[in-house]
Amino acid sequence: MSTHAAKRIEPGEVDAEVAARALRRVRDYLLRHPESTDIAVTAEIGSAGALVLPRAVVDLVGFVLAQAAEGRGVSIVPSHAELTTQQAADILNVSRPHLIGLLENGEIPFRLVGSHRRVRFEDLTEYRRRSEAIGRAAADELSDLGQELDI
Repeated sequence: MSTHAAKRIEPGEVDAEVAARALRRVRDYLLRHPESTDIAVTAEIGSAGALVLPRAVVDLVGFVLAQAAEGRGVSIVPSHAELTTQQAADILNVSRPHLIGLLENGEIPFRLVGSHRRVRFEDLTEYRRRSEAIGRAAADELSDLGQELDI
């Protein structure tokens, strides 16, 4: 990956009970302050020198805590990060040879670093979005055809 690497928490790396307790507190706070765009994180004993976080970051922390409370791992990848072909294949849940076929057919942009292909995370998510839209359209078409045929 590029210098902007993904950050990963492995499954079970975070104590699930601690994560669940923290998640409850984050959710409670967000529910009590729905209009807040910035959240002050303070120590239990006072607000001097509070750390102020954007609400979107606190929402992301809540998501990470929810996954950790379930014993799941989490990866956070910057949208501009460059992935190896294996990392990209893992994200799409396809084999590396299949991914390379997609790259070589021009379905997903890539660049060469020496002899190694690199895929931008943004391009990978755009491909996934297009692929899912095509799948939904095909499912809708099959459903319509089934209704026409009365099956």
